[in-house]
Amino acid sequence: MEITEKNAPEEAFAPPVLHALIPVVVLISLLSFSVYLFGEDASSGPNQIALCMGAAVAAFIGYLNGQTWEQTEASIVSGITVAIKPILILFSVGVLIGSWIMAGTVPTMIYYSLLILDPSIFYAASCLICGLIALSIGSSWTVAGTIGIALIGGAAGLGLSLEITAGAIISGAYFGDKMSPLSETTNLAPAVAGTDLFSHIGHMVWTTTPAIIIALILYALLGLNINSNNSAEDLAITMELLSDNFVLGPLMLLPVIVLLVMANKKLPPVPTILTGAMLAVILALLFQRPVIMALAGDTPNAFLGLFKGVWTTLFDGFALYSGNETLDDLMTRGGMSSMLNTVWLILCAMIFGAVMDHTGLLRCLVSYALSFVHSTGSLIATTVATCIGANIITSDQYISVVLPGRMYKLEYENRNLDMKNLSRTLEDAGTITSPLVPWNTCGAYMSSTLGVATFAYLPYCFFNLICPVIAVIYGFMNFKIAPAPEQAAEIAV
Repeated sequence: MEITEKNAPEEAFAPPVLHALIPVVVLISLLSFSVYLFGEDASSGPNQIALCMGAAVAAFIGYLNGQTWEQTEASIVSGITVAIKPILILFSVGVLIGSWIMAGTVPTMIYYSLLILDPSIFYAASCLICGLIALSIGSSWTVAGTIGIALIGGAAGLGLSLEITAGAIISGAYFGDKMSPLSETTNLAPAVAGTDLFSHIGHMVWTTTPAIIIALILYALLGLNINSNNSAEDLAITMELLSDNFVLGPLMLLPVIVLLVMANKKLPPVPTILTGAMLAVILALLFQRPVIMALAGDTPNAFLGLFKGVWTTLFDGFALYSGNETLDDLMTRGGMSSMLNTVWLILCAMIFGAVMDHTGLLRCLVSYALSFVHSTGSLIATTVATCIGANIITSDQYISVVLPGRMYKLEYENRNLDMKNLSRTLEDAGTITSPLVPWNTCGAYMSSTLGVATFAYLPYCFFNLICPVIAVIYGFMNFKIAPAPEQAAEIAV
């Protein structure tokens, strides 16, 4: 957050709105061509080039307006610094995924989920399970990287849609993250707006509850179209293959329990994730030696084979050779190297966001948006649009909360609105829409972790799509829009 302030341009520097729109139009045009030409492979290089080209255009406009390259370069370095923590988490999650598959942790979770969850309620149950766990630990990333992977595997085992399942996982994870007092963004939004945490959470209930109820209903309706006979056949095959290739049992769930306990205690994410990974390595060495040796290939002795197999899993991911293509594709993933493309995407996105911020182009767009605010409804709608735009342009969830919060705080005060209206809107739009942008840190993480392209799961993230709409509707209807405490007291008298 300090980086945004440090890189902010001087007040005297105010580029024209047309200048601010040029790099945005260039970026959107290139991203559109990227998706058209490369499809699902767009995030494997084309999107990165689009972001770099957009950043180059923004830097050139900044140069024309008096910004030196040295200043712009310094802002890029600072902008990349913001992404270091997510990058470390991404690499750690890559290690976690590979080690948990190797240890039989993910296969065990998949096996048990197939035993418990009926295909007709799978989507709704996935959303609900992820929501409850995220509510208890306050982290959508942790939920997606643990329970989410198992549910994706369960969906594949039942022959269900991976895209809908990913949407349900993300909807539930972000519902729980948004409403949890342990969540970083849930604490950040009221701090930026100037209200207290529990007033903020209580006010969010009015937009969040109807959104998650509608989402659960939609997932339940989608479940009605599932052919149970086909699912039963896929279920039997998958469960047999899992038990043939891995040692399964409750003990294999120990890394999950330890990780969730550590996350609930708000311990640092990287040590927490790596602890879960190291526990999985120990379990793998004790119970899953055949699958480790299969990874090692020809080695002089068993010790070196186990050592090589574990090492390979940690840096390049786990690979299964069961003879079943579907299961092999599902279980072949993880490792630090699997996150390199995502890291590349995040770095390019942060470069674009940093240049837009430093050159004043981003603030120019926000100030221009304020000129259209004429009522409470339009103010809420503008805040929502700005948060979504910040997620697209800056590629960072936290900036999408902090920047609009600071830019619009005075306007909410001038309109005698309680600051919890602002904090709620920041979460309804900033936090919630971040996984819907492929090059945003959250979208890149969810896509890499769940193995489903962002644009593929986006239409099924019902909660994330509905919540901002409800926020805007409430604003124009003036429903559950709290006046400032002083004004509320006058009305009461």
